[in-house]
Amino acid sequence: MNRDDLADFLRRSRERLTPRDVGLIEGPRRRTPGLRREEVAVLAGMSSDYYMRLEQARSPQPSVQMLAALTRALRLTTDERDHLYLLAGHRPPEGARAGEYLRPSMLYLLDRLDSVPVQVLSDLGDLLAQNDMAAALFGCVCTVAQEDRNIVLRWFTEPDVRSHFAAEEHEEHARQLVADLRAAAARRGNDAASRTLVTRLRAASAEFAALWDRHEVAVRVSHPYRLTHPELGRIDLDCEVLATPATDQRLRVFTPPPGGTEALDMLRVLGPQHRHDTAATRATTRASAPTRVIGDSRTS
Repeated sequence: MNRDDLADFLRRSRERLTPRDVGLIEGPRRRTPGLRREEVAVLAGMSSDYYMRLEQARSPQPSVQMLAALTRALRLTTDERDHLYLLAGHRPPEGARAGEYLRPSMLYLLDRLDSVPVQVLSDLGDLLAQNDMAAALFGCVCTVAQEDRNIVLRWFTEPDVRSHFAAEEHEEHARQLVADLRAAAARRGNDAASRTLVTRLRAASAEFAALWDRHEVAVRVSHPYRLTHPELGRIDLDCEVLATPATDQRLRVFTPPPGGTEALDMLRVLGPQHRHDTAATRATTRASAPTRVIGDSRTS
């Protein structure tokens, strides 16, 4: 908790507001710029003495409920709210989720990043979209039901998926997938979607259940991929996991190591073939869902 900066931020946020901004009558002889401390306290549902101690950097750490009340009382923006929480020593609330909806700008980005494989995944591992290079790299499983297009589920329930990865990395890869899923479930507050997925995985895979019970947590942001492509052979790539404006979506970009662009050049040759194979599925998916959802048989 940064008491001094918290006190300064509260005072300056209060002074930027007028009574009219919050639906109060201004009244005569107002000398205080902005709102009075007592007015903020009333709006936030707390005692005037407690709020005064906050602005004087003498208070104990406020609860998240108190911070939420101050956010409403001071009409803070989302960025200002997050700053308030951080100054008070708390993690800011989770932002908005997009679910399966992909912003037009994200689809535009997928189309423009055509020199490397790119995918959009949910934080739980659901494949939401991928460009042609990713389809050429991982293949298309358009016959797989939409609820099965989850990279964690397929890793632990589809033996063929692992056959395309270096055998010596299977154990570590499985641990990373479970640790990342554990972190995502916690961020979501173990909501219905994460509980359903974990329950299904525990029932389907003893390996997953054992790894889940270890309670390891690690958010995957960068990791190598060593794949065996059925037509091109061994392919080494680096995967960068980038945040998107939605808290429940991630952009995965696969790039070659220095001097290793030959495999991507070959994938571009395969691209037209895969585009032809997946064109009908794209049309069907667009008609049944709000986003372009393309399956993936060998992702993880």
